[in-house]
Amino acid sequence: MNRRLLPAGLVLAAAVTGCSVSGTHAATGLSRPGTNAPAARSNALRTLDALPVKARAPKAGYDRTAKFGSAWSDTTSAPGAHNGCDSRDDILRRDLKAVSYKGTSTCVVASGTLADPYTAATINFVRGPQSSSVQIDHLVALSDSWQTGAALLPQSRREALANDPLNLLAVSGPANQQKSDGNAAAWLPANNNFRCTYVARQIAVKKKYDLWVIPAEKGAMRQVLAACPRQTLPTDASVGLTQSQ
Repeated sequence: MNRRLLPAGLVLAAAVTGCSVSGTHAATGLSRPGTNAPAARSNALRTLDALPVKARAPKAGYDRTAKFGSAWSDTTSAPGAHNGCDSRDDILRRDLKAVSYKGTSTCVVASGTLADPYTAATINFVRGPQSSSVQIDHLVALSDSWQTGAALLPQSRREALANDPLNLLAVSGPANQQKSDGNAAAWLPANNNFRCTYVARQIAVKKKYDLWVIPAEKGAMRQVLAACPRQTLPTDASVGLTQSQ
């Protein structure tokens, strides 16, 4: 049975409205919508205020592969790992619509359509020379995480961070390149309607992996959340895999 992923629109709706997504798919270990919903999620603003605030640590020692493992590994402790598909294809399957697969594969995404959360544009993804039009963004960039606490984490925890669906999102390639490794003080999505969700996802990642925020970053996040003070945090369940229908 093929496993499909939770559509990007449902992810966004769940994060903005506070809808709960829970239940567990035995084959993947990730959650599916519609059962045993918790009563409420954590408030993003209160969680932000509870995060440690420190200066950015030096970048010395940062190395993408050495410190965070091979890209798109399926062998980490991140939710959804060990399902036979690499984490890049997991996120493409989750976030794209009208997905087709390469050959007989049930993992390798050949094409699909992305409603890009960063620009609000519709992007047609086709694997090949132009596939970089859609890229997988680490909402909390790995180099930024290294300077805000990840350097202190065990190797296995850093590798989970690099492949966690909570920290991954299919987005416009050019927008992702523009963001680079910037935090919320340096870059926000051009799509204003996604900014509250974007910041809440970053806060959720920082909380989950014991990372801190720098003062300017916290200020930028608070400014975004001032427009949505009831914004809730996404959960592993709301951004994870779901069983096929």
